[in-house]
Amino acid sequence: MQLAYYPGCSLQQSSKLYDVQSRRIFSELGAELVEIEDWNCCGATSAGKVDDFMAMAMPARNIGIAEGAGFTEMVIPCSACYSRTLVAQQRIKDNAALAEEINSELAAPINGSLKVSSILEALEERIASGALKDRVVHKLTGLRPVCYYGCMLTRFPYAVPVPDDVENPQGMERVLGTLKIKTIDWNHKTSCCGASASVNDPETAHNLMAEIMKDAVARGANCVVTTCPMCQMNLDAQQEAFCLKHDIETRLPVFFITEIIGAAMDLPPAELQTDRHFIDGTTLLKELEQHEEKGK
Repeated sequence: MQLAYYPGCSLQQSSKLYDVQSRRIFSELGAELVEIEDWNCCGATSAGKVDDFMAMAMPARNIGIAEGAGFTEMVIPCSACYSRTLVAQQRIKDNAALAEEINSELAAPINGSLKVSSILEALEERIASGALKDRVVHKLTGLRPVCYYGCMLTRFPYAVPVPDDVENPQGMERVLGTLKIKTIDWNHKTSCCGASASVNDPETAHNLMAEIMKDAVARGANCVVTTCPMCQMNLDAQQEAFCLKHDIETRLPVFFITEIIGAAMDLPPAELQTDRHFIDGTTLLKELEQHEEKGK
């Protein structure tokens, strides 16, 4: 089965490992992610602050490309890209004048036939269909993750069909539950990490990240699991700095959910590029596998 795939800018640069993991995991689950041709930036958070029309037109062009290629579903790993695309699709659907104005300029007009899916939604659908059955090699007993959704995956600036609970999403918990991994409930699963403020206002961003990490540590977590490349990069790359500043002694690896699925499938960490994190995560996964072997 082929699914349209929109990697977005982050997965081509700072989160390239997420791109590698996403393609491999979906392949293992029986779905090929086909990158849409000549895609453009979705506009992220910047376009909407400068030009509302362009904030709709930029993701609309990507939707039109996917629909024009005959796809019925497009998977988007990045939370910001997913949000912008889903919002643009709904606003155009709700506004005939906007739809006509945008389509008049597109080589591939949109027709509303495309399902826009977050990576989590697409993973859940594949797993629910039984694609993960008999693929789990490691039970990863001892993994104590908190699921971190961030602020963009379930909260939108426009009314859109949200596939999970807005305030208390459970998608990651359901996926990890399929792997028999017990997640830890906590208070910061949808808190903001500071996003791009880590560049222009690091003090504010570090304060936000420190609150997230303090709660995770206090709950007894030994890792954080996320689907958002911005959240992952902030909590991983900035962790040493904000932990030192806020007297947090514990360091937690910040995994993409694709890495946990891959580890459960016994895919090599080097192949998944797990060794590219700033905070080491390969040691924890290796220890869990060794513990499992001793318990057999």
